[in-house]
Amino acid sequence: MEKRTISQESRKLSQIFFPKQLNKVYPIRLQRSSSTSSISSLSSSLSQNSDDSSLTDSLNLVDDNFQFALNLISPSGRRRGPAVTTTTPHQQQSSHTAEPGELRRCNWITKNCDNAYIEFHDECWGVPTYDDKTLFELLTLSGLLIDYNWTEILKRKKILRQVFAGFDPTTVAKMEEKEIMEITSNKEIMLPDCRVRCIVDNARCIMKIVRECGSFSCYIWGYVNHKPVINKFKFPRDVPLRTSKADTISKDLIKRGFQFLGPVIVYSFMQAAGLTIDHLVDCHRHNECVRLAQRPWRHL
Repeated sequence: MEKRTISQESRKLSQIFFPKQLNKVYPIRLQRSSSTSSISSLSSSLSQNSDDSSLTDSLNLVDDNFQFALNLISPSGRRRGPAVTTTTPHQQQSSHTAEPGELRRCNWITKNCDNAYIEFHDECWGVPTYDDKTLFELLTLSGLLIDYNWTEILKRKKILRQVFAGFDPTTVAKMEEKEIMEITSNKEIMLPDCRVRCIVDNARCIMKIVRECGSFSCYIWGYVNHKPVINKFKFPRDVPLRTSKADTISKDLIKRGFQFLGPVIVYSFMQAAGLTIDHLVDCHRHNECVRLAQRPWRHL
């Protein structure tokens, strides 16, 4: 009886979620789980092996399927009736209210969050970033969201910086087979061979852009006219999973040879690098990042 009910709700969810409501979800919520591994693998395979517009359309569909699957596997999602909302389990659990004297943060940051995740929110996420090394780092870390969540990634950030030469794209682009195999065999970071090669290949793609545009920073910021997109979201459900701008950037990156960079991943990168400011308006970081965004753009 329970299985039949779940199946019926799954069909209802499918009808409601596709495609209108799917683009409003928790911004930093891609989680690693056995239930989503097949979908993430499919997304990885598509983004790795294609370079034309038909690929990007396939990636878009995979991103949608990925999000839909995450909603289906949440226990609270299975218990919902016909009145389906886009609220995720994370949002339901993130009702933390700041105590007197405590900094108010985006409400997906709770007392149970890992310190690495809180620091990332307070110091990095949404800060306009113009340095090519930092942009390459955030692009790489965002790409790992297919397999890990932000907390797991951030805990590995220090060792990732070490093995990838401080995320200097010039150095990473020159890595040869021996160095790639050494990184693959490093048990501290647990990156499969295809991921390491992807990071190296993406560094090589960045160097092509540098030769063409002067810097990766100049190229990527050109998509937003060198000014961060400042949003004024009140609730986590208002924050999009992807945008038309992320779709456009993803298509061009893939056309240029980049891998594992579908629109969802690209938008996560845009949020992290401050190309778009998605801190909730009552978060103490919103106004701070807006002030940083109002500085004149500097090509570094």
